[in-house]
Amino acid sequence: MTTLLGAALAAAPAVAGLPGALFIAGEHSPPASWKEDGQVTGRETDKIRAMLLRAGVPYQIDILPWKRAYTLALQQPATCVYSTSRTPEREHQFKWIGPTDQSEWVFIGRADHKFPLRTLEDARPLRIGTYHGDARDEFLRTRGFHVEPVQSDASNPKKLLLNRIDLWAIGMRSGNHALAQFPAIERGELAPLLTFHKVKVYLACNPALPDALVDKLNAALDGMRRDGTYARLERKYALLEKRK
Repeated sequence: MTTLLGAALAAAPAVAGLPGALFIAGEHSPPASWKEDGQVTGRETDKIRAMLLRAGVPYQIDILPWKRAYTLALQQPATCVYSTSRTPEREHQFKWIGPTDQSEWVFIGRADHKFPLRTLEDARPLRIGTYHGDARDEFLRTRGFHVEPVQSDASNPKKLLLNRIDLWAIGMRSGNHALAQFPAIERGELAPLLTFHKVKVYLACNPALPDALVDKLNAALDGMRRDGTYARLERKYALLEKRK
């Protein structure tokens, strides 16, 4: 990835104090971002592409494992990661462009669970499945909850079914149908039990990014909201989800 980043920086002209192109990294997280036939696509991807085009900022974009994408944005100048939850723990680690969307954090549990779960505090004695580098892991860990992170979030529904954890903390878009992608939920074995937090998500950039460029990108995104571009992209993916 260092080679790809270096090539991207060398290939593009300087913009607003930036020595080349931005490198934009996302994770595989449909419908927000994924790669299909070698092309990075998705709802948030399209918003970010439109914003960069409007601002005249050259870029390279790729889909990476979340931890790798996030670490690159922390360590590499001219690098950004999406879709990143903006939390107090992360506030001073990045420069923020957005929001591009919002997310609900939900506890998933076994449908036959026996414990009460009406508030976040009710989850304190329970074992909560998360994954490394995720905002929900950070949020719960710093508040003293018992989290059990894994390298791949796909392991957590299996752990739930085996009673190795009590809850699984996931992020999903407000009101969307993301839960339909999990067969165990479709079969009625697992179920959403509690929405415990709501957060806005952003394009999070390395703090070395010039403030003038951050302002330019935020202004481009604001322009997309004003002229209907943002709403058109939202409608496009809403229609795609309904057809599934």
